Amino acid sequence: MKKNLASCNFCGANIDEVGRLITGLDGVAICDRCIRTCNTIVLSDKSVKQTAQPAQNEQPKFFLPPPSELKKYLDNFVIGQDAAKIALCVAVYNHYKRLYLTGSQKLSVEIDKSNVLFVGPTGSGKTLLAQTLARFLQVPFTIADATVLTEVGYVGEDVDSILVRLYQAADYNVQSAEKGIVFIDELDKIARKSANPSITRDVSGEGVQQGLLKILEGTIAAIPPKGGRKHPEQHLVHINTRNILFICGGAFETLDKVISKRINSGGGIGFGAEVVSKSESKIGEILSKCEPEDLIRFGLLPELVGRLPVIVSLDELDEEALLNILTKPQNALIKQYTELFAMDNIELSFTEEALKTIVKKTVEQKTGARGLRSVMERILTPYMFNVSKEQEQTVLEINAEIVENTLAKSRKQ
Repeated sequence: MKKNLASCNFCGANIDEVGRLITGLDGVAICDRCIRTCNTIVLSDKSVKQTAQPAQNEQPKFFLPPPSELKKYLDNFVIGQDAAKIALCVAVYNHYKRLYLTGSQKLSVEIDKSNVLFVGPTGSGKTLLAQTLARFLQVPFTIADATVLTEVGYVGEDVDSILVRLYQAADYNVQSAEKGIVFIDELDKIARKSANPSITRDVSGEGVQQGLLKILEGTIAAIPPKGGRKHPEQHLVHINTRNILFICGGAFETLDKVISKRINSGGGIGFGAEVVSKSESKIGEILSKCEPEDLIRFGLLPELVGRLPVIVSLDELDEEALLNILTKPQNALIKQYTELFAMDNIELSFTEEALKTIVKKTVEQKTGARGLRSVMERILTPYMFNVSKEQEQTVLEINAEIVENTLAKSRKQ
């Protein structure tokens, strides 16, 4: 008798087991319990969609730490260079604040971007500053080498290849790439031989500078999605560079002489004359007095200098700064090698005199912070070669004598 009773087609409950049974076409029925369950599922899906997809007219919340907090983050990875950090953080903060304001509300005044030029000795932290800040802001970032660029039509990479790398770093998202950061390194290597225009075609110097003008200021560039040369019938991606922040850097090795000559010219006579000597002043102090006219005399185009309004000079790293770089940052070299040796059951440690000796040898090489890794590799390579997976926990202490003897042997080989 129970089999002839109407039942719910969803849960199979009979009519006498539920409060109500609603019957539709062809005898299909659903009970009140299943109706309540379906209602709960529909409301849950609706709330998820409302959370995941905000209204189209609602602007996403904009969060950008102030320059002071940006500098605190840089201090964890980059030692010293406080003046450069402040200038960079202010420039980046104003740049992304400008992007947010122009996207969320109408401004009475159109705000232009301010690209940055880093001037400082090799190994002073130019690339690291830009790379660390981009990682913190979680924006697409790419590093381009100006020395491999050539004028369009010649063997080498075109200027547009910089944008191809940024597009790839943005996971092929055009909107994301248009708000990224590009660091162009070795800008000083494409300087003209003199301030006067070249008589012959300079395809890897002046020609590259002219090619950079359009993308630095802002243009809609057409790039091949996977790089390479453009050719007819090829699908091109269009990127607007107006909101891309360009940070250029270079060692500018003889720029200090150009600045000293400008300061001392015509002013070497008299009691109040300001005379700057390279031997008496540090390179960083001289470079801090850099003016646009000095960069033009060095060999940069006036139009290019005008598109890099923020000029930031970096100091040459002394022994104290190198010692802090070796030990203090979150990714300090000492911490890196200690972790590497710990994987092989070796507890690595350095005496204070050993660290000072390593810094002294690095200063003699005149390669900046990059030279620290070179010296550390030469010292630790023999020990890393002789490690064994089966060895028990051991302790390896590096003192000044070991540093001196190991470096002396490496020079003789």
